[in-house]
Amino acid sequence: MIHRPIFQRLLVIGFMVLVGFCLAKGIYSQSVTGVILAIISLTAGLYFVHLLHRANQEAEFEKRTESIPRE
Repeated sequence: MIHRPIFQRLLVIGFMVLVGFCLAKGIYSQSVTGVILAIISLTAGLYFVHLLHRANQEAEFEKRTESIPRE
């Protein structure tokens, strides 16, 4: 069974490879629309990775604050 973090990383890396391929094909065929859409997809993918990282940090912070005893 593939662990969840490994699967997430493979999924993100696969997406970025496909977007890079689309960007390269858009540049090769001199398609302005293809390049613009590939850049938008790349930006969306990077923003998703940023949000995922921030959500993991917040979950870790909540775990740490729950384990601190309150007086």
